[in-house]
Amino acid sequence: MLESTTGLAPALLDVSFRDGYVGSVIAVSLYVSLTAVALSTLVSVPAAVAIGLADFPGKGFVKSVVNTGMGFPSVVVGLVVLFAVSNQGPLGSLELIFTREAMIMSQFVLATPPITAISLAAVGGVDDGVRDAARVLGGTRVDVALVVVKEARYGIATAVLAGFGRAISEVGSVLIVGGNITSASGISKTRTLTTAIQLEARQGQYETAMVLGAVLVTLVLTVNAIVVRFGDRGVTG
Repeated sequence: MLESTTGLAPALLDVSFRDGYVGSVIAVSLYVSLTAVALSTLVSVPAAVAIGLADFPGKGFVKSVVNTGMGFPSVVVGLVVLFAVSNQGPLGSLELIFTREAMIMSQFVLATPPITAISLAAVGGVDDGVRDAARVLGGTRVDVALVVVKEARYGIATAVLAGFGRAISEVGSVLIVGGNITSASGISKTRTLTTAIQLEARQGQYETAMVLGAVLVTLVLTVNAIVVRFGDRGVTG
């Protein structure tokens, strides 16, 4: 057992890095997921703050819809995005099918519900006294919203982490809209870490699959560590 383990280590260090395959897969994964999560955050956080601070009929129903969106089947999302960017779809003229942009659209749809829902819960958890104090001091609605966001920043950061985790670990939708494509030289065009792991495992390339799996776990743990550090600063600050 020890011999097989020690024999595997050099292979893990050498496999596929020499031709740029693994590096290109990592680059595509980070580009697609980080872009999708950044765009989703720009939409989700303001929406969560607006919903959380406003009082209107049907607010509970809106929250229920947002929470339900967290369970969207990824394959269905992929099919919807595929139809939208196909030649017969409304975005067919943009020629986005089997591109990174289509993958970003898919991950955006998947990341938005968890970021919105968790941010909404974080905003709702801010004490009413904080809002009242901001209003008493003459703060505008924007000022009150900024104060609430500051108080809820750890929860919002957790929401972004959840969205990133949903995006970076996605397989079904990105496989449908991206096509898992590489160039003739083996460099990834639309192949991500998750789709590459699936393909390499099916082909019996377990060493490469293990490298990719280790990279994926490392990325997720790194983002988690950043969020925890951010939260610790928020508590001590």
